[in-house]
Amino acid sequence: MKSFNYQFKHLKKQKTILVAPLHWGLGHATRCIPIINELLKHDFNVLLGSDGAALLLLRKEFPKLDYVELPSYNITYPKKGEFFKLKLFLKLPQIKKTMNSEKKLVKKLVEEGKIQGIISDNRMGILNKKVPSVFITHQLNVLSGNTSYFSSKMHQKIIKKYDACWVPDVSGPINLSGRLGHSKKMNFSVTYLGPLSRMKKIEIPKKYDVLVLLSGPEPQRTMLEVKMMNTFLNTDKKVLLVRGVVEAEKEILQNNNITIINFLQTQELEKAINESTVVVSRSGYTTLMDLAAMEKEAFFIPTPGQFEQKYLAKELKAKGIVPSCKQENFNLEKLKEIPFYRGLKDFKSEVNFTELFALFERT
Repeated sequence: MKSFNYQFKHLKKQKTILVAPLHWGLGHATRCIPIINELLKHDFNVLLGSDGAALLLLRKEFPKLDYVELPSYNITYPKKGEFFKLKLFLKLPQIKKTMNSEKKLVKKLVEEGKIQGIISDNRMGILNKKVPSVFITHQLNVLSGNTSYFSSKMHQKIIKKYDACWVPDVSGPINLSGRLGHSKKMNFSVTYLGPLSRMKKIEIPKKYDVLVLLSGPEPQRTMLEVKMMNTFLNTDKKVLLVRGVVEAEKEILQNNNITIINFLQTQELEKAINESTVVVSRSGYTTLMDLAAMEKEAFFIPTPGQFEQKYLAKELKAKGIVPSCKQENFNLEKLKEIPFYRGLKDFKSEVNFTELFALFERT
């Protein structure tokens, strides 16, 4: 049986909430950061739970918090995106096994009194009936092409097992997630949090023409990095390229007009976005929320084979908000489309975290 890495340095007497984002790129982890900050402000302890780069990122953001390393789902994208659905289907037995391992680990934490509540961001085995369990998702409907009906029903069946479902979007007709996060036929209650972002808009002088934000599973992350380097190198654009590779040490390189950095923590990334004129990135939902919080102009390149990202990019383009294109079609000329779109503005929302966290006071 696999042994899990526990690190409990200084648990206090307040209630401890396990916050466990899925490690699928860094998006799930980064959008949990504002939730963690609010929990701490409301006098809860937080136990971090994830694996891989997502856990490393959270540990860097919250070095004083305890953590537990969770079993990995090991989800990656094939080089040819159209094969992703088949690859994911073949991994279902492994995913089920990982969920069972998660459940056993959570049961142990609950029985030992180490946690009194759970917030799972798309980790489907992180729940326990003995403590309040919350599921965070923007995917009430899971788009998977011609299997969308079945994938959505499967996901909704899992969500229904939780005490609450929190959706990081606004509830009205003008929203970010479209039919992903809005459905008329729900047999469980949903609370809309508004877009979750650790970022704030700050008026500072612009330093870069273009900020390239890379993220997501391999090998597609590396393939886009190569594409961006080939596109922007030796042009008149001053570019900051954030590789999205979380490592023990920060590394900064200069290649002519491109500054390359492996990763940035929250405050550094916030500064980089604010001092950049436009952002080129994947159309991942967490990135979308961050850019909306900062009212940025952007250009999206959805991950090949990722139906959700393709849907979000298509929707935002159709609504005249953000232009986008396929990875293989991107070139420098595409940036000239940006001024004809209004950008990610007017998506702000307020949430009462005292009411939201009242769920955890019942134990």
